[in-house]
Amino acid sequence: MQTALSVVSYKIHELADYINWIYFFHTWGFTPQYASIADIHGCDCQRALWLANFPEKERAKASEAMQLHKEASRMLNQLDGAYKVYAIYKLADANADGDDLLLDGKRLPLLRQQTHQQANQPFLCLSDFVRPLHYGITDTVGIFATTVDAEMENLYADDDYKRMLVRTLCERLAEAAAERTHEVIRKNVWGYAKDENLSMKDMLNEKFQGIRPAVGYPSLPDLSVNFLLDELIDMKRIGIRLTENGMMKPTASVCGLLLAHPAARYFSVGKIDEKQLTDYASRRGLNVETMRKFLRANL
Repeated sequence: MQTALSVVSYKIHELADYINWIYFFHTWGFTPQYASIADIHGCDCQRALWLANFPEKERAKASEAMQLHKEASRMLNQLDGAYKVYAIYKLADANADGDDLLLDGKRLPLLRQQTHQQANQPFLCLSDFVRPLHYGITDTVGIFATTVDAEMENLYADDDYKRMLVRTLCERLAEAAAERTHEVIRKNVWGYAKDENLSMKDMLNEKFQGIRPAVGYPSLPDLSVNFLLDELIDMKRIGIRLTENGMMKPTASVCGLLLAHPAARYFSVGKIDEKQLTDYASRRGLNVETMRKFLRANL
């Protein structure tokens, strides 16, 4: 189901509901319970009731969370209209060939678990959730990237607090764009979940079919994969450039795969041995020491 490359721009207010505030507050040192302030959309009376539900010893912290959310919301309103958030994606013809994915004819080597997360579970690789090449039937895998206007990350250079606030919001907006784009793809573009009718809370809790593994995360830990995906979707079209180490600039950017298999789930590759490192380097067409640099945390 190959599709043409698509580029989308979002206004900030279009992404507000897709922001996962739990991760925003985590960056600021708050536990998930305080992120529930983002669910309060009413008057000050409702905010007061929310605050009163905390034990007295936790109310000072809750009050800080309330103020932080208020300032973050105010900043989002200020940024709206002046800046945008961007997404680029395509659906590629795909098959699994062992631990590799074939995406529009290009080979994407992947890593497989070698240590169990749970007893009696198979060692997983993302290619397990794509139809094998020997079946003779073409499958589909999505490729996506999202980012913010680069200027946003450089705002408030003379104000440490506001600079951190805008940068943490940029990170959440890039993730929110990925969330919204994935929803549109599932329901309309790819259409494998046309009847999906999830609440925003359920969506943010990943109750939808399929997964969206991002480069640099546990199931896709090798940042150099960004170079391979860039060949397929040309990320510079939305302003993303890659450093020599595969990092994306702007920093508030996300890139990864979209897998639709009903059994697809997230996992951590974890530690791999020298044998798999050597095999992976060979499949990537790179020397072992280069791959060791990218996979240091997994060795």
